[in-house]
Formats: sequence, structure tokens, C-alpha cells
Amino acid sequence: MREDWEPDIIVFACNWCSYAGADSAGVSRLQYPPSVRLIRTMCSGRVSASLIFEAFRQGADGVLVTGCHIGDCHYVDGNERCQEMMEMTIRLARTAGIDERRLGLEWISAAEAGRFAAVMAEFVERIRDLGPMSREDRSVSSRTPGGVEEAGGARR
Repeated sequence: MREDWEPDIIVFACNWCSYAGADSAGVSRLQYPPSVRLIRTMCSGRVSASLIFEAFRQGADGVLVTGCHIGDCHYVDGNERCQEMMEMTIRLARTAGIDERRLGLEWISAAEAGRFAAVMAEFVERIRDLGPMSREDRSVSSRTPGGVEEAGGARR
């Protein structure tokens, strides 16, 4: 592994809490690694396994989903649905031979700018320690039993 390698990290961030936390971190000039790419979602409950595996297929070395704390979801139970989806996605990743440490789920509120920056730095360091994802691991959708769409598509 090259010493100058930086992991590509995709973060799916809930609009109401964790994306606002990211914004607060920026306004407060808190630093977090530039290899983090934020994708704003209206709710963490709208993130599916297919989006996560597509992020890996497109080159992500790690995928983190962030949302409102349990009990604080603007859509009532979206974050609880997200937690269930992540448990299922981790099982699928294991089956496909992907190290489950490449996946993460964190609850970060809009008022937690410092926590947002710390979680990003910690996740990037974890992925850096794992090293780049191999080309074989990127072809996860072809090795995921039952198909990702069937297992992790949108609900309701």
C-alpha cells in the first residue's frame, strides 16, 4: 500500500441532523479529512443496501450512514428502519466477503459539530488501517445472495 494513499469515504447524511452537524462543523472551522464525500439524504431511513453496495462498486473504500439519534427522527422511525437495514447490509457484506468494518452507522445531531468531525476522522483512520478495497471486493453486487435490490430496496 502506498504511504500517500487516502481512502475514499462516502457518508450518507440525514438532512435534519447529521448533515446539519456537518454544516455546523464547517461554520465552526472544525477539520475533518477531505477524503469524506457527503451525500445528503432526507432521512437515514431512505438509504438502502443497494446504495451502499453501489458506492463500493463505484470506488468507495468505506461507507458511513449517519442520522438523527433514536427517538429524534423527523420522520418518526426512519432511523430505526436504517438500523435494521444496516444490520442486514452487514450480513450481506460478510457473505460477499467484504470486511464489515468498512461499513458504519452513527447518530449525530445538528448540535454535535465536534462529534461529527471526530466521527469522520475516526472512520477515515479505521478505513486507512484496512487499506484500499480490492477490485474483487468491489464486485459485491454479483456475489450478494438474493440480489441487493431484492434484499435492500426501499420499503413502504
